[in-house]
Order: sequence, then structure tokens, then C-alpha cells
Amino acid sequence: MSVRVPAQAGKAVDAVQIRPNPIKSVFAGLRRHKTSYLFLLPYLSIFVAFTVIPVLMSIGLSFTHYNMLEPPQWVGWQNYIRLFLKDDIFLIAVKNTFLFAAITGPLSYLACLLLAWMINELPPKVRAFVTLLFYAPSISGNVYLIWRIIFSGDSYGLVNGFLLRWGLLNEPIQWLQDPRYMMAVVILVVLWLSLGTSFLVFIAGLQGIDRSLYEAGAIDGIRNRLQELWYITLPAMRPQLMFGAVMSITQSFSVSYQAIALTGFPSTDYAAHTIVTHLIDYGNVRFEMGYACAIATILFFAMMFTQRTVQRLLRKIG
Repeated sequence: MSVRVPAQAGKAVDAVQIRPNPIKSVFAGLRRHKTSYLFLLPYLSIFVAFTVIPVLMSIGLSFTHYNMLEPPQWVGWQNYIRLFLKDDIFLIAVKNTFLFAAITGPLSYLACLLLAWMINELPPKVRAFVTLLFYAPSISGNVYLIWRIIFSGDSYGLVNGFLLRWGLLNEPIQWLQDPRYMMAVVILVVLWLSLGTSFLVFIAGLQGIDRSLYEAGAIDGIRNRLQELWYITLPAMRPQLMFGAVMSITQSFSVSYQAIALTGFPSTDYAAHTIVTHLIDYGNVRFEMGYACAIATILFFAMMFTQRTVQRLLRKIG
């Protein structure tokens, strides 16, 4: 005796039968690409040991009181409550960090991209020289000494000297001690130093674009350089754009040494105090490691949220 199965039920049975097992799929992929994973294993081991595990440990320690001399003591959400409700200096650091990131992040990213785009059009030898010229400040060792001389608070400072000579000032301005000017000076210096790794990556990405794409674009109706940039150049270097965005966000949120080198630690009225500077204060000076881990966790999730937002915007290019 035969049993007739309805058409819809048959389709459901077929769908259940062909649904792959996710665990089996993972192991099948591991077996199929085992050579690639073996080559990846050394880096993956280092990444997990020195990045993933410390991040997870930091998140766990953020719920404890830990001074590195005694075992961690569980305190729950007390560190986070203290951060947002009792630590006024942390709120100043959050405001300064987000202001700094909102200005330096986009400006440094666009400056790296536009300068790389323009330099890429130069002859090879000139391009190599100009690239070195723009990249050199980011690897300079005593650059902060030069900027402290430029913005020195006495009449011997270059900026004060010029302004006094031109009659624009009656007395020198304390550029690196006055809270009204400190953040602006730090932002200026960081922007000047921002042509680093992202700048080189953008130039490398521009060099790797297939020139035949531009010929095909001209046939398809692209009429000017801006259309060429938006529809061909930027989509062709999406990996480099993503890497540059991650680097810009990381650098803009993690600013600390630049502010300390220029304005001191701590700065006057905490006008140049950032989240990482606050983290250094509690982690390296006071050794309140649980509280420092809570600060680091807040910074980590803020950076992750910003990076995800930027990634969504970059997918719309072209």
C-alpha cells in the first residue's frame, strides 16, 4: 500500500533533509583547508595569547577590586557606577577624547587619502621623495621638543615671537598651560603627525589598481576625475580604506602620549586629559587595576561601536 505525501509536506521534508549540519560543515572546512590553517596557526596563537585573552581578562577584572598585591575581590558594577556617577575627571576625559576623535579621526583619514591620491599621480622618483617627506614626521623621535619650542609660553617661542612682533599680542600666551588653547595645540600636532601607516597603505592600494578599469569606466560614461575616484578608485581599494579607518579610529581614541609630552601629566584643569591618560593614572600610578580595567573596557566598546559604524559607511562607497 502506497502513501501519498502532499506536495507542501514533501517540500518541507526535503528542506529538512538538505539542511546542513553546522558542526559538520565547520569540521569539513577545517579538513578541506587544513594546510591554510596550519600556516595561520602561529599568528593565531600569538593573537589569542596576547590580544583575545588579555581583553577577556580585562573585562573580567573590571568587575573586581584588584591592586596587584592581593587577590581580586568581586565588586560587581561598582567600578562602572563610580566611573559615571562619582568620577568627574573621567567625564572630562570622555568629553575630551570624543572631541579629539571627532576632529582628528575624519580629518587625518581624509588628509591621508587625498594626499595619497594626489601623490600617486606624480612621476615615480618624485612620488618616492614626496612620500618620504610626508611620512618622516610620523617616525621622528624629538618632534615634541620642536613643538614645545614653537608654542613656548615666553616671548622666545616662535608663535608668540611672531605675534608680538606683528602687534597682535601685548603679552605672550601660555599655549601649553592655558586650558583655552591646550587641546587645540594637541590636535594640531597630532594632525601633523597623522600621515603614518594609513598614508603608505593608501598609496600602495592606489598603485595596485588595474589601469584597465579606468579605460572601461571611460567607455561606460565616466567623464571626470571625481566620478573616477568615487566609482572606480575607492571601490577598488576597499580593504585599504577599511584598514585606514581602523588605524585612524584607534589612534584618535588612544591619544595620550602626545598630550602628556606637550601639556604635562596631569594637564592644567585636565583640559587635555583623555581616557587613556586616565587609564594610565589609575593603572600605572595608583595601581587600581580593577578600576583601570573598567576604563579600558569602556574605551574598547566605544572603539568597537565606532569601527562598526564606519564599516557600514564604507560599504556604501561606489
